[in-house]
Amino acid sequence: MTTEPLARRERRRALAHTTPVLLLRAAHPRQAVITAGGLAIAAAISGRPGREVALVLATVLVGQAVLGWHNDLVDRRRDASRLPSGKPLADGYLDPGTAWFALICGVLLVVPLSIQNGVTAGAAYLASVGVGLVGNVVLRNGWLSWLPWAAAFALYPFFLSYGGWGGAATGEPPEPVLVALAALLGVGVHVLCALPGLVADHEDGRRHLPLRIALRIGATPLLVLALAWTVLAVAAMLVVGNSVGLAQ
Repeated sequence: MTTEPLARRERRRALAHTTPVLLLRAAHPRQAVITAGGLAIAAAISGRPGREVALVLATVLVGQAVLGWHNDLVDRRRDASRLPSGKPLADGYLDPGTAWFALICGVLLVVPLSIQNGVTAGAAYLASVGVGLVGNVVLRNGWLSWLPWAAAFALYPFFLSYGGWGGAATGEPPEPVLVALAALLGVGVHVLCALPGLVADHEDGRRHLPLRIALRIGATPLLVLALAWTVLAVAAMLVVGNSVGLAQ
């Protein structure tokens, strides 16, 4: 009666520490799935065929995994100061070299996937990934911490409106109001993603925008404000998309 559950727990623990599972955890899978799923749904709503929706989903999943691995690599030493951090790289379960290898493989995969959406659409998505990578290194500790998020999200309507199937696919420019709303959505997502780490960031001396606001109004009001901001941005995008469409 006692050895069976113990053996099962040991198997689960061993599985949790295998390299594929550790890489999955380090890829920030929740954020990757939400972002990829949201863009795939937007592509479906805009009338794109199934294979193009699946392509959008795959492209964004790989791109988000690259961003997740890079984020954990950049923050590895800081996260390691608070063990257990819950992050495989910081806790020493995942070798940094393995994560870098996965990141490079992800980049080599996301480039052809992006271009398969069309050269212009692919360039827009690759630019958003590039902005995210830069944002993992700079601007994240000050007033302008929101800027990479806003810029990356503002590129998503370009990725969708110019997208199609194959490198020769062409589209039309996105509606400017949708670009602006996507940027606002990125700011809201930035605040929501920053909320769980506010205490640690404060102890480390970081002063990004969400932390500065939280120090003034409190974390709970900031959560309510960020949720309302994000929901309103999504709702506005749905209304605008339904009334004028995605592209001009």
